[in-house]
Amino acid sequence: MNDAGPDPTVWLVTGGLGFIGSHFIRKVIAERPNVKVINLDAVTYAANPANLADVSDHTRYSFVLGDIADRRVVAEVFSHAKIDVVVNFAAETHVDRSILDAEAFLRTDVLGTHVLLEAARKAEVRRFVQVSTDEVYGDVPSGSSTETAPLAPRSPYAASKGGGDLQVLAYFATFGMPCIITRGSNTYGPYQYPEKIIPLFITNLIDDEPVPLYGDGLQERDWIHAEDHAQGILTVLEHGGNGEIYNLGGGAPRANIAITRRLVELCGRSFETHVRHVTDRLGHDRRYSLDSTKARALGWAPKHDFDAGLAETVAWYRKNEGWWRPIKSGEFAEYYRKQYADRGSV
Repeated sequence: MNDAGPDPTVWLVTGGLGFIGSHFIRKVIAERPNVKVINLDAVTYAANPANLADVSDHTRYSFVLGDIADRRVVAEVFSHAKIDVVVNFAAETHVDRSILDAEAFLRTDVLGTHVLLEAARKAEVRRFVQVSTDEVYGDVPSGSSTETAPLAPRSPYAASKGGGDLQVLAYFATFGMPCIITRGSNTYGPYQYPEKIIPLFITNLIDDEPVPLYGDGLQERDWIHAEDHAQGILTVLEHGGNGEIYNLGGGAPRANIAITRRLVELCGRSFETHVRHVTDRLGHDRRYSLDSTKARALGWAPKHDFDAGLAETVAWYRKNEGWWRPIKSGEFAEYYRKQYADRGSV
């Protein structure tokens, strides 16, 4: 796909005030001068206008407050602009929250994806990109998941994302819609809402507070920096094939306990006094691993070294306390109490 030319194209990015979405929008505004971005975001707990403060006044950026599951709002967005591309980041994303209350995940990840697909189909967009997750493949005891691996989600979150993915594939098969799915591995970096393990542990350790490590901590994830993830999505959008799925793995597998030890060290704390092993998450997958050969064939590859990227991420949270402290003193505080206060130590 080539967007070069005198007339700007319009990309609708949903969930752009979130973690990965904001990195993607910032990249597009900086590197694609012929693209206008409309950001549709419901501004729920994990969205933060501060994530895009540096582009909020840009002439090629506009923001619309709204829920992708709201047909009226989505129809209005499509009626006011000739949208060429849709990139759907909007999602409920945290597994622990899906265990506490799965309904919101079904509404956004399944119904919301359907509403977007219908609007995009009628508007005859040139490309629809569904941003998904490696968790739809379920636990991977050995080897790595390819794009043809069966879906085996084991949490309400993963099941809702899998449901959205299947709708996208159905719209390609039934209507010939130009759709693509990306499935990324665990992502880290600046601007991540502090309920995930890396920003939660960093901010707790900065404040000299203990961190809750699930079970034995031997759960393994493949990590990718948010900037590499955003570049992968952009590469697939511009060079991928319709109806295809592309895994975006960081190639940096680490056990949670190894990451915890490194964060404790980077923050100048003690593992013995600051790490609290707590009862494991229900249905916690032990291992994820992605085979990204297909995306790499498009010319994409992650550039960030994980160990260096982790140190840079710690430095960012140290430098930007004004970004995360208001978050942890608001809705998050009640969630944290509900999630961890009664979780026994192991």
